[in-house]
Amino acid sequence: MNNLYLYAINCSEQPSHPSTLSVRKRLIDIVGAIVGLMITFIVAIPVAIATFTHEPSPIFYSQIRCGLNGKTFRMWKFRSMIVDADKLKHLVENQAKGHIFKSVDDPRITPVGKFLRRTSLDELPQFWNVLLGDMSLVGTRPPTPDEVSHYELHHWDRLRVKPGITGEWQANGRSTITDFETIVKMDMDYQRKWSVTYDLSLIIKTIGVVLKKTGAY
Repeated sequence: MNNLYLYAINCSEQPSHPSTLSVRKRLIDIVGAIVGLMITFIVAIPVAIATFTHEPSPIFYSQIRCGLNGKTFRMWKFRSMIVDADKLKHLVENQAKGHIFKSVDDPRITPVGKFLRRTSLDELPQFWNVLLGDMSLVGTRPPTPDEVSHYELHHWDRLRVKPGITGEWQANGRSTITDFETIVKMDMDYQRKWSVTYDLSLIIKTIGVVLKKTGAY
């Protein structure tokens, strides 16, 4: 019996997480997404110019990720890596521990991409995912299907809430946290502490972290 089947049984026996049913959280997501998309449209112009100047190619990048209860969706970002970077992933050393991929000075990242990542501007198109309802402003990191395929049963519990543009680990360490089990623990802490007020506090904290470029690479 595989872990996905066990998780499906587990989900059917558990009540939905309160955050997935909160009207106030969804309204904040919609308002935040609209404001975020306005900023995204403005930023897209200089990003497009810088990208085309360095290497004429699409400015947007999309990837299939797993969201609430493991449901897949297409997540959008400003492209920070060379075209077809996913096909070269096996050539890059994974410096993280567990079911997550991290690499300092990843050679696939373009010069423009390094700036986008340091400033977190590459994340802006995800406001579209928030508006669609696939993501939230605050939640857990959305894993790839490849990562999820290796999950143990307790890892699936982190997918009981919507993935977020920011969350517990982004606001409290970001890329300096390279142990997947630590991220899982932080995600579960978020679920236990969740409230609309707590979401707002993480958003405010994330803004400070982004402005200081703390833990970004």
